[in-house]
Amino acid sequence: MSHLFAAGRLLAFFVSIVGLLAVSARPALADVPPKRELRGVWIATVENIDWPSSRNLTPEQQRREYRRMLDQQQRNGINAVFVQVRPASDAFYQSSYEPWSRWLTGTQGKAPSPNYDPLPFLIEEAHNRGMEFHAWFNPYRASMDSVTRRLAPNHPFRQHPEWFLRYAGKLLYNPGLPEVRQYINRIIMDVVRRYDIDGVHFDDYFYPYPEAGQVIHDEMAYAQFNPDNLSVPNWRRQNVNVLIRDLHDSIQHTKRWVKFGVSPFGVWMNQRNDPEGSATSAFEGYSGLYADAREWTRQGWVDYILPQLYWSSSFKVAAYPVLLEWWSRNRFGRHLYIGQGAYRMLETSRRDTAWLGTRELPRQVRLNRTFPADVQGSVFFSSKSLISNPRHAADSLRLNLFRYPALVPTMPWLDAMPPLPAQNLVLTAAPKANTLTWQPAPVAPDGDQAAYYVLYRFASTEAPSPDDPRHILTVLRPRPGTGLVYVDTTARPGLGYAYYLTAVDRLHNESRPVNVRTTGRPVEIIVAQASTTPAPMPPAVPPVATAPVTRPVPRPTTTRATTRTTTSPGSVTKIKTKVKPRKKRGFFQRIFGGR
Repeated sequence: MSHLFAAGRLLAFFVSIVGLLAVSARPALADVPPKRELRGVWIATVENIDWPSSRNLTPEQQRREYRRMLDQQQRNGINAVFVQVRPASDAFYQSSYEPWSRWLTGTQGKAPSPNYDPLPFLIEEAHNRGMEFHAWFNPYRASMDSVTRRLAPNHPFRQHPEWFLRYAGKLLYNPGLPEVRQYINRIIMDVVRRYDIDGVHFDDYFYPYPEAGQVIHDEMAYAQFNPDNLSVPNWRRQNVNVLIRDLHDSIQHTKRWVKFGVSPFGVWMNQRNDPEGSATSAFEGYSGLYADAREWTRQGWVDYILPQLYWSSSFKVAAYPVLLEWWSRNRFGRHLYIGQGAYRMLETSRRDTAWLGTRELPRQVRLNRTFPADVQGSVFFSSKSLISNPRHAADSLRLNLFRYPALVPTMPWLDAMPPLPAQNLVLTAAPKANTLTWQPAPVAPDGDQAAYYVLYRFASTEAPSPDDPRHILTVLRPRPGTGLVYVDTTARPGLGYAYYLTAVDRLHNESRPVNVRTTGRPVEIIVAQASTTPAPMPPAVPPVATAPVTRPVPRPTTTRATTRTTTSPGSVTKIKTKVKPRKKRGFFQRIFGGR
């Protein structure tokens, strides 16, 4: 063992200890849960891992199973789903390019019967539960085996066999061919244009994981498409880089609100092979899969990076705290979500025994939160594993860590302008419930409208603040054919409350609030109005290579409120008040009326 390797192991040990001590040294962080945190789950369709559970389900059975799964994940606090819509050059949606997936209908190329397009349904059901929908594509995997006679007549292999490689019993697209990159871009952009997705997602499968005795036969492409005369490893990395760069550019020029992110293997490079690497001694995504994830974040070619950190805090080869700290330093201003290995709690590994206990997964989520400026959330693999509640992991989320709702973090490099506040907020107080109704505002200067609304409730003795999600009463997404209304049946008769309503756009920018206050009288109607001036811009974000320049927004103006209090039939008292913003108050105090 080299001195460098020994030093790296020693550093890993100390970073691990420091990370665990940080969790116990900051108990206050657990007192107020984060208001902004992505809480996602992967839904794998390949081999029917998560959904649908069988290839023989009818469309109605598929829909019922998906709804039930989302309901369970909603109870677990999940606010984003990453659904595999193209597992192996096949489709879980109506495609004119690729065949229906055999994991959907049992036979590749066979349409659902009765016929329907699952993807609009999958998206709508996620949105109805306040969840982002990220469409998960496997760019290079063409088939789970190399028996081409089983491929559907419209499989791309039938038209372009020269695009493909055979490796370890699988059929793969050749990343070195420009036509392949263009085709993959076209496939994904077809979905971006036609469906209301929130994100495009890749996992860790680029060039194949190495297997003994197997060779990637891309010699012809290397000879023909290598104008820079790169070495084979650098040429392969460049091929993947070009796909990532060009796809991100295509997405942003088509729908600026659609995010693009990748979930790479958890180790970029080991420090013994590169001084910029992590203090680990594991397989490397950079050299093993030709996936230079650090370069993608450095160049701003992804909006988020989601490394798969499926090891425990005590696993010396790749300790979780060591890798968490490394990725937090190498996100280059892009969002960092952590891939959490919920499935590991179902294993009986003798190499990584920390998963045999009940504390490892909750400990990792708490450790993530000790990096509040750098780690924006977690995504769990996979849905089935989390639902099975291994070692009470889901209970820890539902009852503790994810007990209160969280909004998805904003991405200022994509959009930093909030929508306009809701209009005509009216509260009708009655002995059994308080009913709030409102109307949407006109579009903001950037063309955005509210995608959903957040309603906060405070006791009359509390100072309203936007930072504590425990005051979020509901997150409401408008549905076609329904009005904007919320009935608060938990309000106690005789008590006064302050309700604050904000509008939130597709990229989760939050407007200034509109607010109403009750007095606790048995019957009263309160009408609130707010200025349509947008909220101030958030603080500037660190510069990234491709980040656009944001525009300044005018400061908010005075808010007027009209209150009508009804104490008896025919007796109405109208009170008009003009609330002036106090001087020398902070931004959130100013917009939320803090004292």
